[in-house]
Amino acid sequence: MEEDKKDNINPLDDEKGVAEVENKTTGETKKEVIKTETIKKEDLEKKIVNKTEETKKSESDETIKSEAEVKTDGGEPEEKRFRGKRDFKKGRGFRDEHEEEPWIPKTKLGTQVQAGKITLEDIFKFGHLIKEPQITDFLIPDLEEELILIGGSPGKGGGIRRSMIRRTVRIHKSGRRLNLGAMVVVGNKNGYIGVGFGRAATNKEAIQKAARKARMNIFPIRRGCGSAECMCGEEHSIPFISFGKTGSVLVKLMPAPKGLKLCSPEEIKKMFRLAGIKDIRIKSRGQTGTRMNFIYAVENALKNLSKSKL
Repeated sequence: MEEDKKDNINPLDDEKGVAEVENKTTGETKKEVIKTETIKKEDLEKKIVNKTEETKKSESDETIKSEAEVKTDGGEPEEKRFRGKRDFKKGRGFRDEHEEEPWIPKTKLGTQVQAGKITLEDIFKFGHLIKEPQITDFLIPDLEEELILIGGSPGKGGGIRRSMIRRTVRIHKSGRRLNLGAMVVVGNKNGYIGVGFGRAATNKEAIQKAARKARMNIFPIRRGCGSAECMCGEEHSIPFISFGKTGSVLVKLMPAPKGLKLCSPEEIKKMFRLAGIKDIRIKSRGQTGTRMNFIYAVENALKNLSKSKL
């Protein structure tokens, strides 16, 4: 005859794995050892914490993937760009230097240069105007820049402390308005040079504007060895004497023998180095303290080298 068992589990005995079993027919009760798995509270808490951490990690991974990849119309993933959003470490609208936008030409000359139909020699041969600074960057990748010290502030002893930025103040009804200017010289140290001047409200904008104008004003220079003391035939100097004038400043450039180096002021040396000239003599007259007129006079003298015919 089968016995119907009813478990009356004592909570004190449950921890030890013992339970009382009652027989309905006889009414006797017997204690039997039952295999029960006792789970401690610490183990339960650990399991719950592990599950919550796993769910959080999975949710964070999904959000990162959804933010990093945005599906386009074709179904291919594309990196999402965050523009105009606030970054407390870098500032509003920050963009890294290496993140440069691709050049999209806006002129006919720019499209032909990008397609490889026109070279740098063709531009100066046919007299094309460069209206995009990216054209020179595309054709001359090894272009270098130098800032000319055109500004200054009066010192204690009456001298002038030179600076890169030229400050001019205009007086209006509302008060004084400050205008900043900068001059940049660009070149590849192999016969090409350009000079640019830019004005803006901040130093950075003025320098950038001057650099863009210098790239658009680039021109070739005729080099050679016109000194009777050398006559080596190499392109370390200029082939003949050249003159240039701007304002009251008159400049005379003369060829020099090999090894003489640059006999000129420090700011003019920057132009000759970027042009690829290693030896030269210079004479100047007029108010050479005005740096801008001095630089422009030397620029005109270098341009006249390629204009004259031998």
